[in-house]
Amino acid sequence: MRRSTAEIVREYGPFSGVEQVAGVTYDGKDVWFAAGDKLQALDPASGQVLRSLDVAAHAGTAFDGEHLFQLAEDRIQKIDPKTGHVIATIRAPGRGGDSGLTWAEGTLWVGQYRDRKIHQIDPQTGAILRTIESNRFVTGVTWVDGDLWHGTWEGDESDLRRVDPRTGEVLESVELPPRVNVSGLESDGRDQFFCGGARSGKIRVVRRPRRDGKG
Repeated sequence: MRRSTAEIVREYGPFSGVEQVAGVTYDGKDVWFAAGDKLQALDPASGQVLRSLDVAAHAGTAFDGEHLFQLAEDRIQKIDPKTGHVIATIRAPGRGGDSGLTWAEGTLWVGQYRDRKIHQIDPQTGAILRTIESNRFVTGVTWVDGDLWHGTWEGDESDLRRVDPRTGEVLESVELPPRVNVSGLESDGRDQFFCGGARSGKIRVVRRPRRDGKG
């Protein structure tokens, strides 16, 4: 397994009125983050919060190219980002123990925090299609360039892991500094990860290591 130390290239926040940042996603323009009773949209260039949606937002957040998906207690809400209306709801696989959320291959991928699992689920029915085991508490999940990454948070330690999506084998670990925790994870589709910072109220940007090991 390849190991490296996280390069944090930018921090956003803390944000006014936000006690905790949970899930994060990226729609190609704005970073959306879950803030308890709101979903907020952040301009990554200016660091300003542009708008918010009044929806329950307790854990992972995802974007399928048109709609937002948001974990709220024991359910996953499908949300119109233009209006904030919840247009569909399915039961979350962890029944309230869910953490990260991302969209890939036409399906949702859901982290299970204390169960140390990631489920691939049908976005229409919530049926579990595949389950991957981890050996640490799972937080955010994301896909980039055909690779599955997830965050971990156990004690005061967090890392970002690239794993085999078939077996769960850890292929790479990017270690965060002590007491810098990851509560949500999303790729920008290029060379950066957006990481929810839990009770710090921050979003951190971590550079994704190159596969050739040169940074």
